[in-house]
Amino acid sequence: MLQTEEERELRLKRNEESLQEISDSMRKCNIRIIGIQEGEEENGAESVLKEIIAENFPNLGNEREMCVEEAFRSPRFLNVKRPTARHIVVKLAKMNDKERILRAARQKKITYKGTPIRLSVDFSAETLQARRDWNDIFKSLKDKNFQPRILYPAKISFRYDGEIKTFPDKHKLREFIAMRPSPTRNPQEAPNI
Repeated sequence: MLQTEEERELRLKRNEESLQEISDSMRKCNIRIIGIQEGEEENGAESVLKEIIAENFPNLGNEREMCVEEAFRSPRFLNVKRPTARHIVVKLAKMNDKERILRAARQKKITYKGTPIRLSVDFSAETLQARRDWNDIFKSLKDKNFQPRILYPAKISFRYDGEIKTFPDKHKLREFIAMRPSPTRNPQEAPNI
């Protein structure tokens, strides 16, 4: 049986999406710590998250003990233009702990021994790239006060005439903009794509 080229490409795309989903689900309890110079952690990477919590969120650590399963520096990817330290990836036992930490981290600037750092979700490289692809549109929607959100894995959502609209890719968003001019907004306020 011969498959057409389109069927093979469709099956390949579905397999890549499945692989990306599996990779992200394996990382669902991980937190990525960005901005700590190498060698700065004295007691190993496992203790870094506990020190960050003690320094920035003293109440968060008191509620109950958070179990760190493992922590390690991410592999080095050589980029001459950005000589940054490798990120620390911390795997927690419970996803709820990760969500509580990230929720608290959104509320204030985080530091480690006085140095500003960032905490983020640990997505696969493919998911990160797909989310980055929405950046220009996200900024345009935000500037025009559409209240955009990037949903998992890489969908954009925004408020439009009182309704929340969600789009999985730029093609669907372009179709929506072309087909439905806004009755209540000025057409120049529509997002540029």
